[in-house]
Amino acid sequence: MLGEGIAVPGWDVAWCDGRWNDGAMAWDGEQYQERFDSLAASGVSVHGEADLVMTLAPGSVLDAGCGTGRLAQELDRRGVEVVGVDVDASMIAAARRRRPDLAWLIADLADLELGRTFDVVAMAGNVPLFTPVGTQAALVAGCARHVVPEGALVCGFQLGRGYEVAAYDDHCRAAGLELAARWSTWDRVEFPGDGSYVVSVHRAPDSPG
Repeated sequence: MLGEGIAVPGWDVAWCDGRWNDGAMAWDGEQYQERFDSLAASGVSVHGEADLVMTLAPGSVLDAGCGTGRLAQELDRRGVEVVGVDVDASMIAAARRRRPDLAWLIADLADLELGRTFDVVAMAGNVPLFTPVGTQAALVAGCARHVVPEGALVCGFQLGRGYEVAAYDDHCRAAGLELAARWSTWDRVEFPGDGSYVVSVHRAPDSPG
């Protein structure tokens, strides 16, 4: 499922260039990026996530689980300050090769402590599904503590893969965030759609919707 919510053959959590290693998913960053390069070259829009994030008018964005930096690079192109974080060194290496001028960090989001906050923290690309089972609450909390008081946590992931909407909402609530908006695609098709994908915006309870 890409940014605009269209289905692309082979693009879901059943397909990946990674392998499980010591309880975590390891990836080939260049092979992963080639899939998106091919889609973009064929005319498919791969920036639906950026389009949605820009509707929130952020000045700064933490691309959490940034992979090869597709979202962060596009947001930078649109004038947003970005920092990309991913636990996989191959993904970050691929991002750095493409944009060495941007801030890329290798870190586990569950333990992340950057000492600053962002207008938006974005988890695109099924991030909660690739963290080890049982660590999703820590993942969400790690992202939530980097959101400014009036900011937002935005996340999209496939359903029916062992981590569902109710659990995600519970983890956001435990981290001090409440649901502000929800769609079935990044181009904001009404939820639940076909029930295969969800995109959520969570905010602090006292912040504007």
